[in-house]
Amino acid sequence: MSNELRPPKQFLIFGAQLIMVLPHLPEAKLEHDLPAANIVSAPITALTLERQVQVIMDWAEKQSSRFVCVANVHMLMEAYWHENFRQVLHAADLVTPDGMPLVWMLRLLNFPEQDRVCGMDLLVKVCSKAEERNTSVFFLGSTTDVLNQMRMRIKKDFPALQVAGIESLPFRPLTSSEDEELVEKINETSAGIVFVALGCPKQEIWMMQHKHKINAVMVGIGGAFPVYAGVHKRAPQWIRDMGFEWLYRLLQEPRRLYKRYVKTIPPFLFLAFKQLLARQPEKVRGV
Repeated sequence: MSNELRPPKQFLIFGAQLIMVLPHLPEAKLEHDLPAANIVSAPITALTLERQVQVIMDWAEKQSSRFVCVANVHMLMEAYWHENFRQVLHAADLVTPDGMPLVWMLRLLNFPEQDRVCGMDLLVKVCSKAEERNTSVFFLGSTTDVLNQMRMRIKKDFPALQVAGIESLPFRPLTSSEDEELVEKINETSAGIVFVALGCPKQEIWMMQHKHKINAVMVGIGGAFPVYAGVHKRAPQWIRDMGFEWLYRLLQEPRRLYKRYVKTIPPFLFLAFKQLLARQPEKVRGV
């Protein structure tokens, strides 16, 4: 790999967690008959937002243990650079196209009807459907202040929604006993959906570790919690439609996002153009 595409060493704090996960990971393959295409390093589910919400709700009603990753350029590049994390994405039940570059790629790879399936839209639409179907929802992660703001807005937006729980986690790994207590607590609520906000890649690793332990659909949408709570502003619709929400977010959080964008966007563009020029798009599911 060229030096231009090689990132600084990362994920060291998650190394021990990954080592725990990998012995139990299946061979990197896609188990479900849902249409998807490989983009750079990961299988992205090629279904519309409405269809993906329907799939999630169908799983939730059965309390099926699944996990959903909401992918953007940052996540795909981390998967490209780190095989262990790439296997986590391959083991996911859904990997949605959050960023518009992923949507554009899917459209060019023979999925012309693809729209964006981002965390904020998933949060709102899944809560709406859950309210209609009497499916309970658990909110896990983020901070107490953000969760308190979310609690108030949820009561306003979805007054009949069954909220199974709203709980933050400490900024440290849970002990074995704490983790067991958390799993038991979530399962006792009979929640069908657990929204997880721990940030990438921590939330994806956590969901992988808890598949077949938590009897619900886990959806990793860390960035959506503070937006829904009103702590961060969401870009106007016209900016999102043009694919410039990343720039809007950068202007809000330049210190946190500048280095990430500089590191991930140029190599992603290079790899995406390389894939398109090869003209060998690979449909990996539902063909």
